Amino acid sequence: MTKTEALKMLNPIFCEVFDDDSIVLTEETTAADIDGWDSVEHFNLISAVEAAFSMQFQMREVSGMKNVGEMAEIVAQRAK
Repeated sequence: MTKTEALKMLNPIFCEVFDDDSIVLTEETTAADIDGWDSVEHFNLISAVEAAFSMQFQMREVSGMKNVGEMAEIVAQRAK
């Protein structure tokens, strides 16, 4: 899977978690760009992404992500 493919697959997950169909992700998207992306929703988002891609993020990966592009890169590398 490529990073671009992962990003496209992440978009509907974000829309569902944040209950906002208008979300359009870019590699530069951050929590500041999405209404309601707080620590609780971040946990829900990580759980939803892990379930969708049958993978688990490591704690250092979760705490180190600066934008959606970094998440997409990890997903692309490790998704099954």
